Amino acid sequence: MYQQYRPMGASGIPLVVKNLMIINGLAFLGSLLFMSRGWGDLSDKLGLYFPSSDYFRPFQIVTHIFMHSSFSHLGYNMFALWMFGSFLENFWGPKRFLIFYIITGFGAAALYLGVNYFEISQIKAAIAEYMANQGYEQMNILLRKDPLLMNKEAISEILYAWSADPTNPKYFAAGQEIANAILLRKINTPMVGASGAVFGVLLGNGVLFPNREIHLFFFPFPIKVKYIVLVLGGMELMDGLGNNPMDNVAHFAHLGGMLFGFILIKYWNKTDRSSFY
Repeated sequence: MYQQYRPMGASGIPLVVKNLMIINGLAFLGSLLFMSRGWGDLSDKLGLYFPSSDYFRPFQIVTHIFMHSSFSHLGYNMFALWMFGSFLENFWGPKRFLIFYIITGFGAAALYLGVNYFEISQIKAAIAEYMANQGYEQMNILLRKDPLLMNKEAISEILYAWSADPTNPKYFAAGQEIANAILLRKINTPMVGASGAVFGVLLGNGVLFPNREIHLFFFPFPIKVKYIVLVLGGMELMDGLGNNPMDNVAHFAHLGGMLFGFILIKYWNKTDRSSFY
């Protein structure tokens, strides 16, 4: 029965998925309105910051799930939510699906913050090493933690002048400011998007209905959900472990959504013997 399911048009979208799509769309339109009125970027207020950031607010643990950085970011997430979330909600019902969606979103945030804590600890250790042995070469090593900052014009000018006179102590104070800027950029960069919860929904499809076939528009033949989950999960793991400083995708948030989705399904299967998935 489940092999033959296909998400329908707008009138066939189940209640929770439909309302989640509407809320995400309205949040994105709100962001555009704020920016057009010169009120700033709404994502900067509602995105999730690291708890030690001055910009962190507890409500961001919820609000970041509904914010998106671009129309394409929103579009990909909502398309995946419609395609995979509709099936889960039709199977589970709205209440259980909403619980699953929220918990996987929180799980994504938890793993993301945990990995961020580790990365920030590494940056602090690198800064401490630099402060113990300040110099031009040590600053270049430290800046590898944040190549985007290195490319800023003001910092490039300092580094150019410093390279011509690497032992001049007048550049040490500038080096300390740069080191602090690296740390603050890491702490004060917010995460936004429903991707973590959406990856949890994708994982739910892969665990419960691994052999259901999906017709993707760029593939000439249907693909089983389990292979989609394995490929996307593997890509996220490799990209996350690669830790490319130029990559602004929260790969471990995606993996966190999948991890908590898997745990929650196994827990439900163990405690609710009236249903077997």
